[in-house]
Amino acid sequence: MRSHARLFAVLSVLAAIVMVVPACGSTPTPQVQKETVVVTQVVPQTVEKVVQQTVEVTKVVEKTVEKVVEVTPTPAPGAKKVTLDFVIGTEPPTIDPALSTDTTSVWLVHQMFLGLTGYNDQTLEVEPVLAKSWDVSQDGKTYTFHLRNDAKWVKLVGDTPTEVGPVTAKDVVYGILRTLNPSTGSSYAYVLTSLIVGAEEYNSADPTKLSADEMQKLHDAVGVTAPDDQTVVINLKQPAAYFPAVASLWVCRPQPKDAIETYGDRWIEPGLIVTNGPYLLKEWSHGSHITLIKNPFWYNADQVQIEVLQAPIVTEESTAMAMYENGEIDYMGDPGWGPPLPDMDRIKSDPVLSKELKILPRLCTYYYGFVLTKPPMDNDKVRKAFSLAIDRQTIIDTLLKGEQQPANSFTGPGIFGNVAGDPDVGFLYDPVKAKQMLADAGYPDGKGFPKVTLMLNQSEAHMQIAQAIQAMWKQVLNVDVNIEQQEWKVYLQTLLPSSPDADKPEIYRMGWCADYMDANNYLNDVFNSKSDQNYAKFNDPEYDKIVQQAQVEQDPAKRKELYKQAEIILNNKVTAIAPIYFYTKVNLQKPYMTIITNPLSMDNVWKWKIDVAAKDAARKK
Repeated sequence: MRSHARLFAVLSVLAAIVMVVPACGSTPTPQVQKETVVVTQVVPQTVEKVVQQTVEVTKVVEKTVEKVVEVTPTPAPGAKKVTLDFVIGTEPPTIDPALSTDTTSVWLVHQMFLGLTGYNDQTLEVEPVLAKSWDVSQDGKTYTFHLRNDAKWVKLVGDTPTEVGPVTAKDVVYGILRTLNPSTGSSYAYVLTSLIVGAEEYNSADPTKLSADEMQKLHDAVGVTAPDDQTVVINLKQPAAYFPAVASLWVCRPQPKDAIETYGDRWIEPGLIVTNGPYLLKEWSHGSHITLIKNPFWYNADQVQIEVLQAPIVTEESTAMAMYENGEIDYMGDPGWGPPLPDMDRIKSDPVLSKELKILPRLCTYYYGFVLTKPPMDNDKVRKAFSLAIDRQTIIDTLLKGEQQPANSFTGPGIFGNVAGDPDVGFLYDPVKAKQMLADAGYPDGKGFPKVTLMLNQSEAHMQIAQAIQAMWKQVLNVDVNIEQQEWKVYLQTLLPSSPDADKPEIYRMGWCADYMDANNYLNDVFNSKSDQNYAKFNDPEYDKIVQQAQVEQDPAKRKELYKQAEIILNNKVTAIAPIYFYTKVNLQKPYMTIITNPLSMDNVWKWKIDVAAKDAARKK
């Protein structure tokens, strides 16, 4: 995901590039574990959507006896907690696992809710988390997950972490079925509908046209069951070797039924939310800040040094940078901003900041999409002309400066089935061909071309990239493009395939980051004709058929060839998108921090460490 392919050669064995700092200072939970850390770099954006829902509460929920834990050793009165200070780059649309689709929401969900599986930070292999192990049937269609028995549901009662009860297999089944329930409105449910028996039928049903009994039958026919409290059985339509990776996704995480049915949409608010991961939600002042605190009931709590995650919501990269240089925050990266683009040269030449800059791979693609139902973008020659007129390498060299790589395809390096750099796939900069394409479309030298809009979410970096590409389109094609920004939640709603075309732009900015390391996550999960992430409204039966064939194909070589065919349709034949660059993680972090992260951006902050004495000394300076 950068202009140097060598960085991707180490994706499977990431290099440790961050200093290991011993935990010290006034921490209530002394740390004895030493670990070598791997850092990967951070960059914005994956695709997402939020759906509002109203739940009628018709049942009285029985109160559970609550047990309070006392952290050992008890901190001295007034003792400072070990705190990570950072920023969140936008108001999260939600922290509901069933409704989250954006990087900000998912990052927060990951700190608070356990997945069945997760990724090893160094090897990127799928490994157990909530599931201590799993079995696969001989035909590859049935996965049986065996759960650990020490995971707990926890809520904050006032400021006191309080145990609510054990996390069971029934909670996992409830979470998956709630995600699939059409009344929930999960825009990410389609990740499961193509895999799990009965999931598509249930998720696509119309509750207003079917009786309660008919909906219940569809619900019961979904291939997700809990034979006992520690066992989850998931039946697939066909073998999918990558399913253990899918099981790590937030839409497969257990969800707290009682809290959801008691509070409806409000269940994710502080004081109401019930979670089971290493951190608990203490504060969410919408538009202002979010604070998470350590969960003392988590089974690995004795390994968690950082007790407070304190994050103001800061929507400008330049403001975050000023906070970092003033010593107000410890880290710039997910789920906030990396360094501002105009500061990259200064950072690299600065004797202090250059040592705090970390650039590593990230499995994400930055792209512009064309809304195929909006003239003149309904003309494939116009779309090709716009893609060919983008000088991707110049954007990287003069603006980004973070070792990114020009993108010719949607699926990027490091993902199984990617065709990054394949000369048969996609378009790179070719101004002569771009001019000819536009002329062939009926607009020689841009004459008669209507003004179109490029829309993006609010971000200084996105605007700077958009202005550079706007100038390229003017210089090469002699066309005028208007740039419009929207607030993140509004933007996502505007782009939904179901939203009115009249409200949509002709061109939109988006990014997609890998949820699991297979091209299916890109080509099927985003651009399947039924996907809610298909903002381009791309609908090609041949493409859908090829991607579906790839899902069931067991021969890796044949699967790769099918993925290449799909990329050629998406990028060359139809040109529904203009991939621009493959991301890198570009972070700034203070030298008193030890960070572990990976290209999938599933940051396990509970593994991070802060040298408290060094942080205090740095702030006094």
